[in-house]
Amino acid sequence: MSKGNADQEIQILREKVAACTLLLNFHNIMNYSGHVSARIPGTETFLIQPIDQPRSGLRPEHLLLCDYDGKVLEGRTGSKPPAEVALHCELLRARPDVMSIAHFHHDMTNVFTLVEDVPLHLLKNHSVRWTSGIPVHNDPSHVANPDLGRAVAKTLGPHHALQIRAHGQVITAESVEAVLIDSVHFVENGMANYYAASIGRIAPLTKQDIANFERDFKRQRHIDKLWQYYVDGGRTQGIIPKEWTLY
Repeated sequence: MSKGNADQEIQILREKVAACTLLLNFHNIMNYSGHVSARIPGTETFLIQPIDQPRSGLRPEHLLLCDYDGKVLEGRTGSKPPAEVALHCELLRARPDVMSIAHFHHDMTNVFTLVEDVPLHLLKNHSVRWTSGIPVHNDPSHVANPDLGRAVAKTLGPHHALQIRAHGQVITAESVEAVLIDSVHFVENGMANYYAASIGRIAPLTKQDIANFERDFKRQRHIDKLWQYYVDGGRTQGIIPKEWTLY
């Protein structure tokens, strides 16, 4: 790939990370803190927002290019990555299959880390993404150094999401588009758990339910459909510029 084409691809990735962040903020999944990262394919670098950039106003040019030690390679002079950049560094280092990460703090979902004997179950059909498990990382600290980042990566293991007790969520996926849709579904499933637990005994999806759903489910088609839905909605609401190349 020529340098011109590579630069264009990175610009598109910047626009997708910015759009994903704006949409998560708009839909009350990511608030005043949290971040989305995206690996630059074929490199040991990734894009992430600066520590002091409001999520509600993120733009592609605000994003920093960092290496796996959290060092800023490109970005506005004086800009620093978020305090929990080590979470992204160590997960990307440990999981070469992961291309994008979202970390946010959805209270209604995280409440399941604060009670005994009421785990977060698979209730909604799209929660089959997490049939391998949704581990809970017991240390509620901010993931502010490599040791803490490696501990989170160890807890995540081969899975696609985890909860940090009394803290928040981590979602990993194969693309920025996928990390947005998985984050939406993760929160939908968490809210379904919360409401179901408030009115009766939770009845999780059975193995047969999961098999029936997965039989005809086309993940990439679903991601493409919902990504366009949320992007078009964001453009209608005026939070995402029409000139960004998002699909």
